[in-house]
Amino acid sequence: MAGSKMSIRTDAASGQVLGSMISLRGRILGLRLSVDEVVTERIVGAGKTWQTVGTPRLLVIGHYRMGFAIAADGAVSVVRVFIDYALPDALPARWLGHLFGGFYARWCTDTMVHDAARHFSELATLPASRVHS
Repeated sequence: MAGSKMSIRTDAASGQVLGSMISLRGRILGLRLSVDEVVTERIVGAGKTWQTVGTPRLLVIGHYRMGFAIAADGAVSVVRVFIDYALPDALPARWLGHLFGGFYARWCTDTMVHDAARHFSELATLPASRVHS
C-alpha cells in the first residue's frame, strides 16, 4: 500500500460489541488519513457490521458501511463480506474515488476474506482444547 502505515485503536470492548468504537489513523504517500467507525450490528458467530462516523479522511472512498456474515452450508461455512461506500466529498479525492474506489473496495473485501480463511485454517490445525473464538 505505497509505504502506508495505519494504527488501530479500539474502545474497552475492542470493537466486539454493538456501539463499540474503532479509530484508524495513518499516512500514505505523505498524506494523513483517519476514520472513525462504530459497530452497528453484531451477532456472535454469525456476523458484524460497522460504519463510519464523523468525517472520514480517506483518499478514494468517503463514508462507508462494511461487514460480514457467516452461514453454515453443510460441512462448511460460507462467508459473505460487503462494503457500501460513498465517494469522498472534496476534490481531488472525489476524482480519485471515481477512478480507484471500486478497486479499493475490492481490495478491502478480498483482504477480509483471505484473513478469515487464514484464521480458520490455523484454528483447524490446533488441538480442540486450544480452539476458541
